[in-house]
Amino acid sequence: MTDALGYRKKFGVLIPSTNTSVQPEFDAMRPEGVTNHISRIRIPNIVLKDDADFERLIELIAAAQIEAVDSVMSCEPDVLVLGISAETFWDGYAASKRLKAELEEYTGLPVAMGSDACQAALGLFGAKRLGVITPYQPVGDRNVVRFFEEAGFEVPHITGLKCPSPVAIAHVGREELRRAAHEVGAHDDVDAVVQVGTNLAMAAAAPDFEAELGKPVLAIYTAIYWDALRRNGIADKVAGFGPLLERH
Repeated sequence: MTDALGYRKKFGVLIPSTNTSVQPEFDAMRPEGVTNHISRIRIPNIVLKDDADFERLIELIAAAQIEAVDSVMSCEPDVLVLGISAETFWDGYAASKRLKAELEEYTGLPVAMGSDACQAALGLFGAKRLGVITPYQPVGDRNVVRFFEEAGFEVPHITGLKCPSPVAIAHVGREELRRAAHEVGAHDDVDAVVQVGTNLAMAAAAPDFEAELGKPVLAIYTAIYWDALRRNGIADKVAGFGPLLERH
């Protein structure tokens, strides 16, 4: 039997319990016949004031992740989508590939995640030199840079917003995001801007920043959802989130 609403694909989506951006934005991007089924990785809204706090957050996410996977698997999804980006960049390129392989082996499902999605999207635009925006503490920024450099990119400019808690990431407004986009993107040595951190609400704003800068601006969860759709045979174009979903 085919699911009445998710008759094309059912996406099992993992997001931290503190994240308030991914669920509404993924639903806004959803084509007819595709359904999103959210499973929350249960973590506390801890204070993030330094690298040690941020490393603890990554540990808390890793410890709670399989429980969230097991929960969403009971609805029998077709694809596992990681609506979380920090862990997909953590410890570099090889660790990212290992995380994906482990989740695919555990679930038997294809896995869509931010690190892969960024590579695929940047490949479309031929971008190799990146300006990066994160909500992270410096240790998170270093892990993002490490991943991209090991994947064959350069990161000449990065801005970490150092958000004071996981929930506070979603409180960053459009103007602060615009300032960050121009800070990292308005340079001749940058081919594209990449925003990571799925709780930053940048998906709808990215097309405007792209027009202002005259170069691609990728919001991480737009890239993730695009990648999940395209790798799983869904070619529908979705308006409102920039050229990645509208034309590719």
